[in-house]
Amino acid sequence: MSNPTSPLDLGTLPVSKLLKQYAFPAIVAMTASSLYNMVDSIFIGHGVGPLAISGLALTFPFMNLSAAFGAMVGIGASTLISVRLGQQDYKAAQDIFGNVVTLTLILGVLFSIVALVFLDPILSFFGASPATLPYAREYMEIILLGNVVTHSFFTFNAILRSTGHPQLAMNATIMAVVGNTILNPIFIYGMNMGIRGAATATILAQIVSLLWQVSVFRRPKELIQFKRGIYRLKKKIVKDTFAIGMSPFLMNSCACLVVILINRGLGQYGGDLAIGAYGIVNRVLFIFIMIVIGLNQGMQPIAGYNYGSQDYHRVLKVLRYTLLWGTLITTTGFLIGELLPELCVRAFTTDEELTDIAVRGMRIVVIFYPLIGMQMVTTNFFQSIGQASKSIFLSLTRQLLFLIPLLLTLPQFWGVKGVWLAMPISDAIACIVAGIMLITAYRKFKKLAV
Repeated sequence: MSNPTSPLDLGTLPVSKLLKQYAFPAIVAMTASSLYNMVDSIFIGHGVGPLAISGLALTFPFMNLSAAFGAMVGIGASTLISVRLGQQDYKAAQDIFGNVVTLTLILGVLFSIVALVFLDPILSFFGASPATLPYAREYMEIILLGNVVTHSFFTFNAILRSTGHPQLAMNATIMAVVGNTILNPIFIYGMNMGIRGAATATILAQIVSLLWQVSVFRRPKELIQFKRGIYRLKKKIVKDTFAIGMSPFLMNSCACLVVILINRGLGQYGGDLAIGAYGIVNRVLFIFIMIVIGLNQGMQPIAGYNYGSQDYHRVLKVLRYTLLWGTLITTTGFLIGELLPELCVRAFTTDEELTDIAVRGMRIVVIFYPLIGMQMVTTNFFQSIGQASKSIFLSLTRQLLFLIPLLLTLPQFWGVKGVWLAMPISDAIACIVAGIMLITAYRKFKKLAV
């Protein structure tokens, strides 16, 4: 257990050093992941056209729903593995790994089959018009055929972080991003495949990175690795994985519903280009969300391990550091969104009407962005220590309890502007709720740490 891949350092090294060690690779990986998605949008916007960007934006709910199932398994299992490693129960951690491999394959295949059978009706429900439906369909057909690869890629990255390999998780993501960036122009321009080319480049890049991840888990020296006898599903492992993973599942599922309502509202009150504008705004601001997610992923194994070993001083330390950096990140997003929106939008399109709509929308959406970092960190903290019910509640507050009602009511009074305003208003309310729960939890752990 003294080898460099041992996770035992999570309970001994200084917390600030550990957070840097784990969060930096995760942040780089998540930033690369957001750039991964942005690359598709940029090449599609300049290589295919503004309506293609709108078509791509219509696929976001599909991406969120697919990510929901992937996160339920990947994040749920990685959290369990962190806690079991903290308890030094290595056999249980290995069994969890085997079960997550099986679950990922099953859910990935089932999701693809159902989605492909009902693809056109689903896209129409998501807000596709006759002009944008062909673009959305062409993109999603390829993405869904490779859905198992995508699920496996992100799940293995979560496991790598939980088993003491944040650097390798970062390398896997960077490998996929670089591959996607190289392949995109080849397929879109060189092979004249249009939006299908972007999807093909995405899946091929993930396949290469996935093969490398598999090679890591086949190394004999790894604490968690592929081996016989661990793949048969066990009821308790599946139940516990789903229980902890239910929070990110519901968060992504609600995100799916939210994006559907946003797209339908923007389409109804602003037309196809308004949907494309949201697609651009979402891609730009998603960078800051992904950076905070990377920060949270760095916190997760540290908080989980030390909670499992009942070292509450270290649990509180990692929480404080993560809150500080999360707030600084989203505040940066606020400043860029308010001061440099046109510069960001121009990276995706030269269409003047689309640019104007996106710039105005971005300035509205980021109004309360400085508060979002705290809300995201708090939600992930409860998930990291296995308190799934609190994490689920916080995941639902912004999207289900606040944002959806606002999306249904505000456009009735302010039209397309009401759709944009619903987002920052729900952010503010959700952050107040998260702040109250954070203060309560902090006081409790502070007493336990005495």
